[in-house]
Amino acid sequence: MTSEPLSALLWAALDAAERGWPVFPLRPGDKRPALHGETACPGTGDCAAGHRKWEDRATTDPDRIRRAWADIPFNIGIATGPAGLVVIDLDMPKTKNKARTNSSADTPSGVTTFKALCERTGNTVPTTYRTRTASGGQHLYFTAPPGIRLGNSAGRLGKLIDTRASGGYVVAAGSTTPAGRYAVIDPTPPAPLPEWLYVRLTDRQAIQVTVVAPPSGTSRYATAALRAELANVAGAGEGVRNWTLTRAARALGRFVASGALTRSEVEEPLKQAGLAAGLRESECTPVITSALNWSIAHNPSGTAS
Repeated sequence: MTSEPLSALLWAALDAAERGWPVFPLRPGDKRPALHGETACPGTGDCAAGHRKWEDRATTDPDRIRRAWADIPFNIGIATGPAGLVVIDLDMPKTKNKARTNSSADTPSGVTTFKALCERTGNTVPTTYRTRTASGGQHLYFTAPPGIRLGNSAGRLGKLIDTRASGGYVVAAGSTTPAGRYAVIDPTPPAPLPEWLYVRLTDRQAIQVTVVAPPSGTSRYATAALRAELANVAGAGEGVRNWTLTRAARALGRFVASGALTRSEVEEPLKQAGLAAGLRESECTPVITSALNWSIAHNPSGTAS
């Protein structure tokens, strides 16, 4: 699928800005930011005083938006934190090949899971600004509680349900990818985030039990190391989460190599800590597996106690 006409993308970017939602360009036909990263920062223009990330460069200035979208059909990213938004991302099951099609078809979509969550908690599905994503999922836009900073989450509300808030962004309606087009399906202005959803997004008790509870029968040193690394991962911010998770898995891998901890005692808590930081399960698992394998291979048995 080709990108939307330049004029249509420009109009969509201006429309989002008129709603008070700062926007920034994404790569044409893609969901990734089109802005340079820190390692490639030229130190000029907006970055003359130091590198500015996409969240800092997002804007509602119509003149800047017109210049940015003047010649290139960029997709549109909305910086949810500066926009004062909490967006619930209801995703679709992934189908990577034909062999997985049947199993994926049996997996409930994020939309189905969210409806079930509403029914189970005695709440109606909120009426609010809603878009259809390119994959067939949905984005539900809510205004963030005043004075409260909510971060991103992955799976906290249920399988295939993520949230984007401070430190996150969503692809705006009008953008396209090879999978399809993002479109508004309910133009209702964003409603305030329902209290029952806010409570679920801020209640970390269940995650803390999994993340910080030490395995029984482990040495005091191994337990302290496990707690410290899990806390580091769970508290990692946008841009350093993968690196922090990799470093933690490598650090804990030597305890697995020595027998002080079992692999399962490390893997699952690390995954939960990664989810608490806002990573997806599909992002956590390969990082943990690779880093633990590396650490175990490079730490002979008996190097940790």
